[in-house]
Parts: sequence; structure tokens; C-alpha cells
Amino acid sequence: MRLPTIQGIIRRRILVNYRVDPGVIQRQLPAPFQPKLHDNSAIAGICLIRLEDMRLRGIPDGFGIGSENAAHRVAVTWTDEYGIQQEGVYIPRRDTNSRITYTLGSRLFPGQYHPADFDIRDTEGSIDLTMRSRDNQTTVTLHAQENLTMPESSSFRSLAEASSFFEDGAVGYSDVHGDRLDGMRLETTAWNVEPLSIDDVYSSYFADEQRFPPGSVTFDCALIMRDVPHVWHALPSISGTNTDRGQPPS
Repeated sequence: MRLPTIQGIIRRRILVNYRVDPGVIQRQLPAPFQPKLHDNSAIAGICLIRLEDMRLRGIPDGFGIGSENAAHRVAVTWTDEYGIQQEGVYIPRRDTNSRITYTLGSRLFPGQYHPADFDIRDTEGSIDLTMRSRDNQTTVTLHAQENLTMPESSSFRSLAEASSFFEDGAVGYSDVHGDRLDGMRLETTAWNVEPLSIDDVYSSYFADEQRFPPGSVTFDCALIMRDVPHVWHALPSISGTNTDRGQPPS
């Protein structure tokens, strides 16, 4: 199924990133994906994104919708049908506060969405965010400050190295009912990320020890970008199969 092209504004996009044991994450990936490694670790995380004026391409400004969204994601590579190595992200879980996005998920937006409530305070470089899905399967909390430097504990040696890693993950594939994976490619007019200093972060997804045994997942870093015009281009859906994905949310 070919999804439409959508455009709008990324008002705020936070990437919370974790280092994960590659063998642990591989069991949760459908074929044809394999984890994209950095410094011998898989990289997974949460994309917390405020979208505004989202509309079908060609519709004038001011007629779009806004929403808060959370996507749990894994950096992956795969070989396409032509034998060419590709890279992007696999998204096993999407949550949104938009009734339209939830209702039209897999028809207008990629993947299956879960309705969620967001409570966000974003003022003077300080961000407090709470997301709770209405099916009680996923909770995210974040307390952070915009910063100028990467954390010393990060596996990325510089902001430029981290920026390049995540910019290359512009293609995302999301689960839909059955074994179909919907794909979209993010095109931005500018790519500019800044470090985000995390005071506290919690994701019930990554805290689930059935999915991630103790010691298999460690916080790495967080990045933020703001006020970016963008276009989501639909990609052909692909088939994805896996016999072991841990205990994913319903």
C-alpha cells in the first residue's frame, strides 16, 4: 500500500538514544533487518516529536494538523531486493495524542498508532515531558536541559559523529497488522541537532526486563532539533517476519 506524501513543520524533535546488546535487539527485529552498530553496540531509542501544520503535499499552509508523538525505534541495516545495502530505523511502537493520526494510521501515516496522553512543559531550554499510552502499555518521562556539549559517557566522540549517524537514518519502517512494514523517508530543508542534557529519563519499553535483560541496555545521549520544515515521502511497503520479538505491547 502506497501512503501519500505529507509535509509540515517539526516544531520539536528529541532523540533519546540507548546502547543495546546487539544479540538482544536482533531477536526483536523482523527480517530483513539487522542492527546498525556503533562502537560494537546497537543503537535504539525514542523519538519524541511535536509536528505542526501536517498536511497532504499541495494543500496550502494553515490547513494542517498538529500532534505530539512518541516512536520507539532501532537503527537498522538491510539488503534490498536489488542487493543494495540500506539503512534506517525500525519502529516497533508508535504513540500519538492525535485522534486523526490514530484513526488514519497505516492509511495516511505509516504504521499502527496507539492513543496516548502527553504533558509537556518546554520553556527557556528546559523540557519536562510525560507520555502515557491509553492502553497502559507504554510510559515515557523526561526531564532535560538544552546543552552545548555531548555527555562524556556517550559512545559518540563528537556531536558531528552523532548527527551523521542519525541523519543517515532518515528512512523508517513501522509494523502494521500482519507482516507488512510501512515505510517513509524524512526529507528536511536543514539538519541541525544540538545536545540535550538529561536529568532523568524513563521508558517502560526499555525498562521491560523480558525485552531487555539487566545490563543489556544503557543510556547513551540525547539530541534535539527545532523548527524544521520537512516532507515525509512514502516508500513501498515490505514484508517482515520474525518468530521472536520478546513481549511487545499489544
